[in-house]
Amino acid sequence: MVYKSTRDDNVSVSASQAIVRGISKDGGLFVPQTIPHLSGTDFENLSKLDYIGRAKYILKNFLDDFSDDDINYCVEGAYNGTFDNDQPAPLSKLSDGKYVLELWHGPTCAFKDLALQLLPYLLTTSAKKVSNGKETVILVATSGDTGKAALEGFKDVENTKIIVFYPNNGVSPMQRLQMNTQLGENVYVCAIDGNFDDAQSGVKKIFSESDIAARLADSNMQFSSANSINWGRLVPQIVYYISAYCDMKKSGADLKHGFNVVVPTGNFGNILAAYYAKMMGTPIVKLICASNSNNVLTDFINTGVYNRNREFHTTMSPSMDILISSNLERMLYELNGKNTSMINDLQDQLALTGEYKVTEEIHQKFMSLFWGGSCDDEKTLETIRSYFQKYNYLCDTHTAVALSVYDDYVCQTGDTLTTIIASTASPYKFSSSVLKAVAPGEVSDGEFEMVKALSDITDTEIPKQISELEKATVRFSNVCKKENMINAVLDYLEIK
Repeated sequence: MVYKSTRDDNVSVSASQAIVRGISKDGGLFVPQTIPHLSGTDFENLSKLDYIGRAKYILKNFLDDFSDDDINYCVEGAYNGTFDNDQPAPLSKLSDGKYVLELWHGPTCAFKDLALQLLPYLLTTSAKKVSNGKETVILVATSGDTGKAALEGFKDVENTKIIVFYPNNGVSPMQRLQMNTQLGENVYVCAIDGNFDDAQSGVKKIFSESDIAARLADSNMQFSSANSINWGRLVPQIVYYISAYCDMKKSGADLKHGFNVVVPTGNFGNILAAYYAKMMGTPIVKLICASNSNNVLTDFINTGVYNRNREFHTTMSPSMDILISSNLERMLYELNGKNTSMINDLQDQLALTGEYKVTEEIHQKFMSLFWGGSCDDEKTLETIRSYFQKYNYLCDTHTAVALSVYDDYVCQTGDTLTTIIASTASPYKFSSSVLKAVAPGEVSDGEFEMVKALSDITDTEIPKQISELEKATVRFSNVCKKENMINAVLDYLEIK
């Protein structure tokens, strides 16, 4: 399996090299040269396995420079005893044909755990193959959930350090507390005065600075990423869509015409993983892309014009507060015939003018695969309330965006095909907003008072990972200007 850069045809690397590097030197993202295809027999075999077995089966198709022992070590280390009831991605049936894929039963109560519990194993195994003993420095920009999941996954991992940047006023109180109380001797957390796009752009800039890379090399260090720009972050997410299909088949769901998938997305990574699952043979029909008020992806799907020159909204679904969707580059690369010159042209336009327009042919291909919709905060609250009343199902703000957009999709298209809605976080990570939806009179200034009120009112259990934060010690309170992110990295690494 060879991995190519979206911006340079001449770049060809192994899976291990792609995972260790995180991003290509030319600024492109690594993609597999070919997508492996699963046969009917493969799906029959997968249906007989548990989640760990399915993960091993699928990952072998993408990580061909990993031995069977390597794969077993990585997958079992990541998933054994790590998730609630040893069920990393359970399905919850709301009604006939409507399923919620719950991806938040891991150590940080967010879907990022499915990838970020595995990535440290993938990265350290890859580094032993290609890095000649260098220490790996993980750089992360987060809009909330990735940061904590990456910190938890990489804490005290040998021969690694991890640095996380987040927007100072762009995460929920619980997300902030999760990151700033993180344990581990190799972790560092810093807020920036700016939004997520500023943090993401800053991290990409650090990656592209040859002088910084040289200074790291002099100290026997190298950068890598835990954001979904890293293929090692993306490939584990393919697993849970294939696994969900297997689970639905076993449950007797109506799948004779395939099924749709709805994903709340900002950086386009989670829904891209569903696209790759479709390309592997999973009978996904429509990929429904749900955005909040930062609806740059909705507009792109509907018009073919990507335009980030718009007001940035700080919403109650902060993990989707993104205007520069990095993984869209991978999707465009697939749809334009792997034309790297076109990708470079589009990215140059985005950098210079803040927008680009794809050809009508590519736009039509996109619309044949995807449907886009958006949901503001008011509709988010309404959806949380209505789904709790109708189904006795409590969801977080991001999942509510997906449910709302799905309802709009059915209303506008009449398509009632069996559907999976990706649920990306526990409602207790956003207790203030969820409580405002189901019992507005109970909202207070105390985060943990609201957590307890939400549990009492809805008769749902507070995740242990959340309740334990009440007595956790804050370790990090750093804030830097977005222009000073490089200095913050060098200071922490003690590199002059």
